[in-house]
Amino acid sequence: MSDSTLLFQWSSWTLVLSVLAIALAGFFSYTAYRRSGFRTSFLILEVLRMLLVIGAILLLNQPEWIERFRPTSKPVVMVLGDRSGSMATRDVLPTGSAGGSPLTRADAVTPWLDPKAWESLKERFDVVIQPIEADTTTGGSDLNAPLDKALQDYPELRAVVMLSDGDWNSGQPPVQAAMKMRLEQVPILSAAVGSPTRLPDLELLSLDVPTFGISGKTVRIPFTVDSSLPREQTLTAILKISDGTTIEQPIRIQPMGRTSDSFLWKPAATGDYTVTLTLPKHGEETIADNNELAAPIAIREEKLKVLVVESLPRWEYRYLRNALSRDPGVEVDCLLFHPGLSKVGGGNKDYIKGFPESLEQLSQYDVVFLGDVGIGDKQLTVEQCRLLKGLVEQQASGLVFMPGMQGRQLTFADSELEALYPVIMDSTQPGGWGSRTASHFELTELGRRSLLTKLADTEEDNSQVWENLPGFQWYAPSIRAKAGSEVLAVHQDVSNQYGRIPLLATRTFGNGKVLYMGTDGAWRWRKGVEDLYHYRFWGQVVRWMAYQRNMAKGAAMRLYFSPEQPQVNQTLTFNANVMESSGEPLAKGNVSVRVISPSGKTQNVQLTAQGGEWGAFSGPFTPTESGQHRLLLRCAETKDSLEASLFVQGGALEKIGKPSRPEVLEELARVTLGESLRLDQLEEALKRLAALPEQPEKIRRVQLWSHPAIAGTLILGMAVFWIGRKWAGLV
Repeated sequence: MSDSTLLFQWSSWTLVLSVLAIALAGFFSYTAYRRSGFRTSFLILEVLRMLLVIGAILLLNQPEWIERFRPTSKPVVMVLGDRSGSMATRDVLPTGSAGGSPLTRADAVTPWLDPKAWESLKERFDVVIQPIEADTTTGGSDLNAPLDKALQDYPELRAVVMLSDGDWNSGQPPVQAAMKMRLEQVPILSAAVGSPTRLPDLELLSLDVPTFGISGKTVRIPFTVDSSLPREQTLTAILKISDGTTIEQPIRIQPMGRTSDSFLWKPAATGDYTVTLTLPKHGEETIADNNELAAPIAIREEKLKVLVVESLPRWEYRYLRNALSRDPGVEVDCLLFHPGLSKVGGGNKDYIKGFPESLEQLSQYDVVFLGDVGIGDKQLTVEQCRLLKGLVEQQASGLVFMPGMQGRQLTFADSELEALYPVIMDSTQPGGWGSRTASHFELTELGRRSLLTKLADTEEDNSQVWENLPGFQWYAPSIRAKAGSEVLAVHQDVSNQYGRIPLLATRTFGNGKVLYMGTDGAWRWRKGVEDLYHYRFWGQVVRWMAYQRNMAKGAAMRLYFSPEQPQVNQTLTFNANVMESSGEPLAKGNVSVRVISPSGKTQNVQLTAQGGEWGAFSGPFTPTESGQHRLLLRCAETKDSLEASLFVQGGALEKIGKPSRPEVLEELARVTLGESLRLDQLEEALKRLAALPEQPEKIRRVQLWSHPAIAGTLILGMAVFWIGRKWAGLV
């Protein structure tokens, strides 16, 4: 129901002024009308003048049009119950219980969501119970949207009861909706659920399973555990493979922090597998729902193509060539720039007659080893160095620098390969340093964790192996590592003003990887153990450097991405190499990746050309769902396509085990002049709602004295009056 009233803001002086103004206007209008000889046209003008004056005088007294709306239906009390992912946290002890199993937050608020609990209010209010679901786009918890929607959908909204853990991570801050409710005089009664401090818990944060592995080769599976337990714990982690294989491994978990470790698994056959890691529930742990993670991995046979370029066939080269040629997963080509010979090349089937002449030939190599070679006559050319740089940067191939006593690699300082070098070389000592007594490697902290230097299955055994490896009697003249490089091993004894001399260092350049080996004594590792360590080391190097490039490959296309296993809402980069039907890299083209999420949602990512002569394309993508994504790489020009998969870590916004945020709900209650309650105060909430005053009538005021339509009418009237005067011949 509604009624309307016209109200004037009279005052004594405005009333006197109004009367005087109307009287004067009437006097002047009559005088003008009489002087005109009582003409009809003048009568119309003077009547219009009086109407304008009266209208202006009325506006001087500030008229307002007031409409009062009285509610005709019951006021609404809305009960909002959080049902997002974090509400599955089991950290609420039953009321009045000193022990027993804790309830989930969702179960703890169930009594408040029972319609029977609000029966006592039904005579006066319409009680609407609605869940707060996770956001369909982000998977997060949005507390602002349901409050906003309640105001829009229910004009008779009288109060809101909100039951949540306060963990909002999507949408606008809920206090914005609370401020709107304050203006509408709608209080919020909030009840926070969950522990504001983290309970004793072990959480598997990540399981970084590689996209693919090689049959018969060890796969390293890192994982990270977050602990809120007050003391260090030793547990037996269990890794289960979908083929029935089970691996158990004791891990030592640091208190109140994160612990990283890894499993080693050697798959015996090709195929698609699912890897599941489980942590047993600890006696002090209250939440066991986050102790397990799973991820897929594809095991396949791999044939990597490697190019070894050398000058003199030194012992390091000979044993490296043997190690690579005997590896069933490697196809090796060798090129010798032997000084004094009229032709380059070599002797048996492993040798090629010259450096690859075309981009098509060079792009086939996954890893290139550069021995004691440089730029010069019957060596590499400046153009070939430029192509090697492009191979690493644009096609994600690996490059290994293995300098020798001839010091030829120092000539790379004036070429484009200098940017790829992980270390700075000493140009004053091209021949390096030698000694009669053997020297040894010493692993750095990064080296002890690296897969490249993993010569034994456990960290203790691996350190022992490196300490007992046969030494070297020559090392290259490196000064220090470049910024961005990772030093895996240093000289055990020799140092300079920058620290220990780096002997084994890696770096990422563009899409590819670079390795620097600063000695020529790795072949001595065969002493007494044959190929145990020597073959393992170089096999790990080749596969590590070629890994990203071979994530997904077809006859004329490759697709790889970084990071390999992103988290939800973490931007990754798709990189693709596309070849034309002739085998040459595609310079320009319409290349895209179609991404199909686990829910079936499809998104098309357009890739842009990066290096025209290398057929390199890239583009960003941000996944919003966790789980296995299907990828389809397509090229409109070549009509080729390539299928692949992408696994997104389940780093959802809503996580089990996070502390609640009662301060969020307290702020909502404070802003709306409501009240914060405990979960055991349901009866108190009923009393507070029953005590609410009757819903006040809503008043709508229209200030006519400042309304644009009224002002426009006055202006129009004055325009008509002025035109009328001209028409009557007065102007």
